[in-house]
Amino acid sequence: MKNLSLKLTESVFEETEEVLAKIRKPRNRYINDALSFYNKYQKKVMLKKRLQLESKLVARSSKEILEELEALED
Repeated sequence: MKNLSLKLTESVFEETEEVLAKIRKPRNRYINDALSFYNKYQKKVMLKKRLQLESKLVARSSKEILEELEALED
């Protein structure tokens, strides 16, 4: 485990405390779960961007190859 000092806006802190009181989960566990969820989300966002970029690169290559093959047919 690592220790972390964290500064939250008042509204985020108050909202978190309200949720914690209702779900009866320790604050530390709740923050760990939230960060784990957000990390997974961010990894998906990064993968999506990478796949979009790679898809564009492949599309360009495919178009070039198709044009070359069409030129050979003529």
